[in-house]
Amino acid sequence: EVQLQASGGGLVQAGGSLRLTCLASGFDFDDYAIGWFRQAPGKEREGAACINSGDAKAYYMDSVKGRFTISRDNAKGAVYLQMTSLKPEDTGVYYCAAERWLCPTAGSRGDKMELWGKGTQVTVSS
Repeated sequence: EVQLQASGGGLVQAGGSLRLTCLASGFDFDDYAIGWFRQAPGKEREGAACINSGDAKAYYMDSVKGRFTISRDNAKGAVYLQMTSLKPEDTGVYYCAAERWLCPTAGSRGDKMELWGKGTQVTVSS
């Protein structure tokens, strides 16, 4: 079956780090851009980071640049989001999502992403 599974969320103090993992199965993972989208209570979903297929170019919304790093391992069907220097405003449910070839605009809602995982909760305490 086609699925994306996000894991690695948890509770961390401000300034701490977390590493999220998105595992893909059931589709041609190598041909898809994979993005991490987050949604905090009362706020719109936003694309924190995304990595293209092919050139593996990475994109980040401004508020996470320099703190988050997205990477992919096609052999494992995995995309990672290494988050450092976490802030309370990073709190939210983080979803991984797939779209063929190219990432959407950084920070966007990613409404045209084709496949979504269930998400993992990240909570950063102040």
